[in-house]
Amino acid sequence: MIRHTVLVRFPADTRADAIDALFGALDDLRALLPGMLNFKGGANVSPEGLARGFTHAFVADFVDSAARDAYLVHPAHQAAGARLVVAAEGGIDGLIVVDIDMGG
Repeated sequence: MIRHTVLVRFPADTRADAIDALFGALDDLRALLPGMLNFKGGANVSPEGLARGFTHAFVADFVDSAARDAYLVHPAHQAAGARLVVAAEGGIDGLIVVDIDMGG
């Protein structure tokens, strides 16, 4: 399983409903991509103070790297990702993306 993790730095004035809509569009991709197992996103609630300005995150799990790769090139993901980049503080600099192999 591949866990796709994205940290997002939204500007302070970004409305919660706008963030919910962005995350909802990404979650909706599960209906289009059978290898996308789940999607969870939300605001950072860590008390550690190490977020470096990243306000939100989401994770999407994929059955394997082929399913993740299909997600990356899917037109609906491209559209939702473009909206996320526009909404992030600093554009692409407001995102960090890390994928890890969770094993079997």
